[in-house]
Amino acid sequence: MKIVEVSSKAEIKKFHQVPYLIYKNDSNWIAHIKQEVETVFTRGKNKYFRHGSAIRFLLEDENGNPIGRVAAFINEKTAHTFKQATGGMGFFECNNNKEAAFKLFDACKNWLEQRGMEAMDGPINFGEKDRYWGLLVNGFNHPPIYANSYNPDYYQQFFESYGFKTYFNQHNFLRPLNVELPEKYLKRHERVKKNKNYSLKRIEVNKLEKYAEDFRTIYNAAWVTHDNFKGMSKEQALASIKKIKPVMDSNLIWFAYYNNKPIAFLIMLPELNQFFKHTKGNFNLWGKLKFMWYKIFSKPKFVWGVAFGVTPKFQGVGMESYVLNSAAEHLRARLPHYKDVVITWIGDFNPKMMHITKSMGAKNYHDLKTYRKLFDENAVFERSPIIE
Repeated sequence: MKIVEVSSKAEIKKFHQVPYLIYKNDSNWIAHIKQEVETVFTRGKNKYFRHGSAIRFLLEDENGNPIGRVAAFINEKTAHTFKQATGGMGFFECNNNKEAAFKLFDACKNWLEQRGMEAMDGPINFGEKDRYWGLLVNGFNHPPIYANSYNPDYYQQFFESYGFKTYFNQHNFLRPLNVELPEKYLKRHERVKKNKNYSLKRIEVNKLEKYAEDFRTIYNAAWVTHDNFKGMSKEQALASIKKIKPVMDSNLIWFAYYNNKPIAFLIMLPELNQFFKHTKGNFNLWGKLKFMWYKIFSKPKFVWGVAFGVTPKFQGVGMESYVLNSAAEHLRARLPHYKDVVITWIGDFNPKMMHITKSMGAKNYHDLKTYRKLFDENAVFERSPIIE
């Protein structure tokens, strides 16, 4: 077996071939879109290269056939905020061979150590946490959610026997739309609904600039206390709304107002893997045509909860009940083909959000882990801090 750094077009092609070898007998598996994965490793397309670096490795057998792959990366903005300087590894795929898996892990560890790192998290993404993040450890009987992790069950043993420890647990939830919210949430919904100062509107596709500005207003107020917060500009907000326009269903995006001022949003989309599974991981022209065909003519079952935000002044007044229940009532009455809402993902470092989600009747769909490997075996391991 030989480790090869991915650099040529032929090696990039092999990198994308590996998952098809691993999952060829897995009927649940849905391939990530290779063009989107490639964007992660393309300077000029991934902003994380402005303050970081990445490398990819292939593992080949004696005949030059790929049997595994992995990537390692460093985000200089966050690497030194931990007790141990921490890089990352991800996009791991490997046949059921512990020696092969350890060779891939060693390649990442060595590369990171040479650059001053003392630990690595994995499997994670060289980018935002909303995609390619974590290792699936439960829920293998369910197909993967768009851009979320999916893997064979034997990967867990590889990670843990190598010395990775759980940094935090992640949970994707599923909630049936045809089941009403628990009574306490229905009472909150009715209380807010009776107040004529509140109103609720679905997004209007011909007024995207107006709703982008409402989105920006709510976002900048609701997320201001989060770490590394940077206010969203008008241009960023409009770009975010336009980005989801091709897959948008106006029945799934809602804005709440108090005296006509925006105070909350709920953004949902059809769960995209219901369409992407037909593209076989390739979003070329033919793949795009297939995607649009199924988007227009199929009736998707799953709704994907993308984002929910409430301005601080209106948190704790029942706004989540008002918005979520109103949206669910609308879907039950008008679009009954939508059966379940998928909520991705919530970490166990956020117990408040975990409690709210479960109290609304959501059940675990996928359970994942983000691991951390300390290179000094004698160093004290600490789990991710809890959000108070």
